[in-house]
Amino acid sequence: MCLAVPGEVLTIDESDPLLRQARVSFGGVVREVSLATLPEAQPGDFVLVHAGVGISVVDADEAAQLLEDLEQLAELESLEDGGA
Repeated sequence: MCLAVPGEVLTIDESDPLLRQARVSFGGVVREVSLATLPEAQPGDFVLVHAGVGISVVDADEAAQLLEDLEQLAELESLEDGGA
């Protein structure tokens, strides 16, 4: 299954527009992400990231809903695996 995770853009390095890199926070975990395909993304925006590449800009409400849905999926998987 492929999965895109929402994160908040903290900073963008635009020294090379073709390699536009950003620092993106995923619930406090910060990773380097390519925003080469999202020239409209700015610090403070939420982006969906798949395999280290930003694929879409989403609003804050949509990002929050996606994170909530992912947490619920994780809880369901935990229950199916016999976890608490």
